[in-house]
Parts: sequence; structure tokens; C-alpha cells
Amino acid sequence: MHKINACAPRRIAILAGLGSSLVNFRGPLLKALCDSGIEVHAIANGLREDLATRKRLEDWGVVTHDVVMQRTGTNPLSDLAALRELYHLYREIKPDAVLGYTVKPALYGTLTAWLARVPKRYALITGLGYAFTGEARGKRRLIQWLVRALYRQALSRAERVFFQNPDDESLFRHLELLSKQVPSQVVSGSGIDTSHFACSPLPENGPNFLLIARLLGDKGVREYVAAASKVRERHPDARFRLVGFIDGNPDSITQRELEQWIVDGDIDYLGELDDVRPAIADASVYVLPSYREGTPRTVLEAMSMGRPIITADAPGCRETVSHGDNGYLVPVKAVDELVEAMEYFITRPDLIHQMGARSREIAVEKYEVQKVNAQMLEGMGILTANC
Repeated sequence: MHKINACAPRRIAILAGLGSSLVNFRGPLLKALCDSGIEVHAIANGLREDLATRKRLEDWGVVTHDVVMQRTGTNPLSDLAALRELYHLYREIKPDAVLGYTVKPALYGTLTAWLARVPKRYALITGLGYAFTGEARGKRRLIQWLVRALYRQALSRAERVFFQNPDDESLFRHLELLSKQVPSQVVSGSGIDTSHFACSPLPENGPNFLLIARLLGDKGVREYVAAASKVRERHPDARFRLVGFIDGNPDSITQRELEQWIVDGDIDYLGELDDVRPAIADASVYVLPSYREGTPRTVLEAMSMGRPIITADAPGCRETVSHGDNGYLVPVKAVDELVEAMEYFITRPDLIHQMGARSREIAVEKYEVQKVNAQMLEGMGILTANC
């Protein structure tokens, strides 16, 4: 049991890179903060135009603010303008605490909060992304150096840093991006609303595989398609669906690649979906061969709906799967091992039922969103254990 800490902040600002993520990824946390009597301010790029997201937030009692901060851009002038805008906004609303999540909000949100003399500053590292994956050469190497330097400066001003897996926490400590004086805490991802992502019957027209992701190389999209092509040669009834959109990230899949995959018949492309539950319900097995994650939200959604998982033995991904229990782990970039794991489910359909049921159990036991939110709120000193 928990109770509200008498010393909890009275006004908190939550900074996101994308307005819709405030509802999709942090909605239960924002509602929990509002329900505890805290004045909550949500800050993100594009909230002025995103009327649906803004209305949802304001209906919960959240005060919304729009800032021009490009999520994936590398233009220093744009970033300086965002820093200046954030600084003046903090001085205006005078929050007692700031929480930034994803790369730029964690970096810029923490630095500007320190400059604006916000008393408590928190950062949530939801994944390391482009600057930490792949071979660091050319432009990527420069971005990597810059991002790591910014992390050292920003996180040294944090009250506490949250990570979504122990590998990221260890890496930040090893690279000295996080000083020994700053406490850190690993939480179980973003959590999942297991009632919203309710367990659903497995489809009768299988086997159907599904990947939901931004269409980036680092998400393992190319490996997924290559494996699909190989499996379909031996099992032409197998279907491989892909949900997502082409991102502005330098590592993005090209439009030409996507169109060729569709023409070749390797995948059924479903585009970007506002509600992924029907796609998951129509899948037998969920696949995410990502090179690195915080904790992959789409995997949690599929687990909650009772689907077995094939994912990479990579930071963030490996925490969601117990190999041979609720799915299979495969090496990063290993197409042949990915094919082998897919064929296990094709030749042993009983495994789909068995491992899917186990996925649901793990989602409820470990990743239920209220449990994860309690970890965050305790870490920020908002909740205390009431034993």
C-alpha cells in the first residue's frame, strides 16, 4: 500500500518529444499525478495543433503547453530556440519538479530546469537510439560524441535518473555519463494497461507474424523482412504483417525499400495504426528483432494480449522474454536464427497457445501499469510505502 508523501511537489512539468506519447505512453502516470492533487503541466511539440491529444489531457486536469522542439532534428539553431523557449516557460509556470523522457526532453528538459532553478529534476531514459546503436562513423560518430557530452552535463543536474532496463543503467555508469553522486533506478518499462490490452483468442487462420515499429534499421525491420522471405519459401501459407511509419531518423527505412517489400509479397504492410489491438488480435506471434530498446512497449502490448514473442537478445528486449517460456530470444541481426524461431511456431502450433498464456501472466505480474507508476512515484518522492 502507498500514501501521498507530505513533501511531494505541488506542481510538476512533464516534458515529451511528441504530444501523442503523453497519452499513449504516460497517460496513466499523468492521471495518477492529477489524482494525487498535484498540478500537472504537460509540455510537447505540436500540442497546439493536436486537438485530440490536448483535449484528452485537459479532460484529466492537465495544463498543456506547446514548444517547438524537433524530436529527431540535428539543427543546433532550432535546439537553441527550444532551450530558450523551455527556460522561459519554466520561469513562468514555476514547477517544483520536472520529468523529461526520451532523448531531447531528458537532456534539454533537465538542463533548462536547472538553469531556471527548478528544485527537483528527473530524467527517464526510455532507450538510447541512434547515438548508441550501429557503427559510429562519420555523422553518426559526431552525433554520438555530442549526445554523450550533453548527457554528462544534463544528468549531473538530475535528482534521480530512471532507466527501463539494467543494461542501459550499467552502460551509463560505465561511460561515466551518470556520476556516482546521482542516484538511478530501473523501472519495468512504461507499463501496460492489461485491461485495455485484454487477452484475445488466437486467430484460426495462422500462422501470422507481426512487427510494429517505427521503420528504422535499428528496429530490425530489414531482418524481419529477410526472415519472412526465407520462411515463405518453405511455408507459403505464413503471413508477415508490418505496422509503422517511415521516420525522419537518419537510420530510417527508405520508401523505395518498403515499396519493394510489398511488391515482392514478403510483407503485408498495414501502415500506421492509431489502435494496434486489432492487428495484434489477428497475429499468432509477435516479432521484434530490435538492436536495443528501453523496454519495448509493443512487446508488452502483445504479451498482454496473450501472444508469444520472438525478440533479440539485446538490452531492453531480453528482459521481456524468458527463452523457451513465453517466446524465444535470437542474436541481434541473426536472420537464420530468426527464421528458426519462426519455424518452431509453424511446426509446433501448440507452443503458440502455451507461450502466449505465459506472456499474459508475465504482463500482469511484472508490467501492469499501476505497479510501474508506483515505482516512478516512489522514486520521485510522491508516494511512500504505507506498511
